[in-house]
Amino acid sequence: MNKTFMTVLAVLLVALGVITAGALFTVQQTEQAIVMQFGKPQRVIQEPGLNFKLPFVQDVVYVDKRVLSVSTQREEVVTRDQKRLMVDSFARFRIANPLQYYQSYGNLQIANQRLETILNSQLRQNLGRQNLNNIVSGERYNLMNQIREQVNKEAAASGIDVIDVRIVRADLPKENSDKVFDRMRSQREQEAKEIRATGAELAQGITANADRMRTILVAEAQRDADILRGEGDAEKNRIFAEAFGRDEDFFAFYRSMQAYRGAMRSDDTSMVLSPTSEFFRYFNQQSTNGQRPD
Repeated sequence: MNKTFMTVLAVLLVALGVITAGALFTVQQTEQAIVMQFGKPQRVIQEPGLNFKLPFVQDVVYVDKRVLSVSTQREEVVTRDQKRLMVDSFARFRIANPLQYYQSYGNLQIANQRLETILNSQLRQNLGRQNLNNIVSGERYNLMNQIREQVNKEAAASGIDVIDVRIVRADLPKENSDKVFDRMRSQREQEAKEIRATGAELAQGITANADRMRTILVAEAQRDADILRGEGDAEKNRIFAEAFGRDEDFFAFYRSMQAYRGAMRSDDTSMVLSPTSEFFRYFNQQSTNGQRPD
């Protein structure tokens, strides 16, 4: 009897352990849980901790509680000004209502595919209404907010809250990029030519003005020099005239000495003149008692 009782007790304990293990489940900090009974949701658990369910009857579906991310494939978008853009983007979201999420998608893979489709659609619609300059300028932030609001509006019915939408890259296709680059280079070269032409024109103006000022300065200096030279010559002539009036013989002697000095400047000076020439007048005169004869 004791052996049979122990066997039955052991079986009961094992069965109780199995039942207890099947009735308990833990929800982690990063999870939410949906208790299902025969495929139908019974309750939603969003707080972490130890919970109970009916063993063998109820199952638990775990749903991620963290902020998740979905990225789109590179999409070609045509802007309002008929520019083609290759756009990469991503969205960050969290599952706000696990029951709606589960009923709408069932698993995260399907949810990501659906969100990617919504995001691509909103990107094409919103970017297609904008010019290229608005997309690549500071207006991009406002565009991303508009896209996020619209994506969130569509995703809210399935229990998903879209937190953020970002455009990672918005590039022109390679063939367009080459054309744009060539056009930009041509524009810059044209601007450089205009700047060089303007600089050359300014340089010519400055040079012409400097030449004009130099000519004026030289002319004024020459005028002042001529005036001073004329005044000096007049003063010299006045002094000579005054000296000539006082002593004509001394003046004649002085002028002859200047002529001798000018004519006999070099050591090898040779002159062929008659000894009785008036030029040698003072050479032929001899002093008598220290006085010059008449």
